[in-house]
Amino acid sequence: MSYRLAVLVSGEGTNLQAILDTVHGHEGVEVVCVGSNKPQARGLRRAADAGVETGVFESSAFADRAARDVAMGDWLEEHEVDLVVLAGFMEILSADFIHRFERRLINVHPSLLPAFPGIRAIEQAIDAGVRVSGVTVHFVDVEVDSGPIILQQAFELPYPAEVDAIEDAIHAIEHELLPRAVKLLARGAVHVDPDNPRRVLIEERADVGGH
Repeated sequence: MSYRLAVLVSGEGTNLQAILDTVHGHEGVEVVCVGSNKPQARGLRRAADAGVETGVFESSAFADRAARDVAMGDWLEEHEVDLVVLAGFMEILSADFIHRFERRLINVHPSLLPAFPGIRAIEQAIDAGVRVSGVTVHFVDVEVDSGPIILQQAFELPYPAEVDAIEDAIHAIEHELLPRAVKLLARGAVHVDPDNPRRVLIEERADVGGH
């Protein structure tokens, strides 16, 4: 039986491409659908090129965000997905959607959470003068970038800091870290600590290729 992934994108879809290149079709993992809130998102073309079904859920096509999220959630359930990956999906999801896919919904964020949640995380880090930043893959909950952390990877920030250079470094980490998190979840190696729901436990023997 395959482990079925859905990926939601809004733009270029480079993290989607990393998943297609390194996870899709390996060890029983399959990307079964890719959805977007933007009909012109390049990520949709990447999915189509890989033979993956796509769907578009523009907010303007629905009465409100809640209605959009119901329709998108129904579409994901029809594909019997085991995991929904937010890979540059640039809209806030409703609480009902998040609860519907609780512990089956993950996101990648360009900081070492809980530091610098929300938008402009790179600029926040530079403004704060931190010496180290990084990337976090985490479960999504109803608060902004506050769900249990699955994986993190750090790097040193150079000063003077160039946002474009830092973005390139972050993308390189994201393209490795997000597929690794997906592989761990597919293997059943990721568990929320029953003694502390803020903390994630990972079976070390399953973290192949980790750092």
